[in-house]
Amino acid sequence: MYDPTVARLTYRALLGRRRALILGALPLLLIVIAVAVRALTGADDQTATDVLGGFALATMVPIIGVIAGTGAIGPEIDDGSVVYLLSKPIKRPTIIFTKLIVAIAVTMVFSAVPTMIAGLILNGNGQQIAVAYTVAALVASIAYAALFLLLGTVSRHAVVFGLVYALVWEALFGSLVPGARTLSVQQWSLAVAERVAGGDLVTSDVGLTTATVLLVVVTVAATWYAGQKLRTLTLAGEE
Repeated sequence: MYDPTVARLTYRALLGRRRALILGALPLLLIVIAVAVRALTGADDQTATDVLGGFALATMVPIIGVIAGTGAIGPEIDDGSVVYLLSKPIKRPTIIFTKLIVAIAVTMVFSAVPTMIAGLILNGNGQQIAVAYTVAALVASIAYAALFLLLGTVSRHAVVFGLVYALVWEALFGSLVPGARTLSVQQWSLAVAERVAGGDLVTSDVGLTTATVLLVVVTVAATWYAGQKLRTLTLAGEE
């Protein structure tokens, strides 16, 4: 199910100079914000929660997921080079699964690591806040990568739609509108973070069991459907 050659090509595409700079911009901004906030306010648990929840998890993680998920396959479809890949004797589900693993790994590295660093800067992991949000970023990375990989497979405007979802649904509606929170990857990952932190600072509107089921269902369903769409794309190319 995992092909090293496909993985190497995908890593190379995602971590090229321009895309790597884009991926690194938000994590760097998060750490700069953390340093500035710590210098101005000192170590404060609520402030750490606000920064990690409001910027890291609500904005940075989904945007990085958009870049990594759509970038894992979208550009190949746009420029037609995916036809060369599909001509090789590699099963279509293997291609999707491999690209998903790469997208997840890239999203995790560029989101979870800086989240942990920022949390340690903000309050030294007081009340397990840094660890909780790092775990949330790791969990969210899986679902975001699957969703945006699917989006990159079905749409030529995947980045635009992905950013709309990340900035409007997750960052805005997912944070402000009660009904939308149940259908938010952010809230699902917060349910896991809430269990890790075990206090009152990190909370979610979704129960842990519900969140876990939804995370698994969305990830599996998105990956499966992306594989099906890739099969369709192959047939269209052959015709």
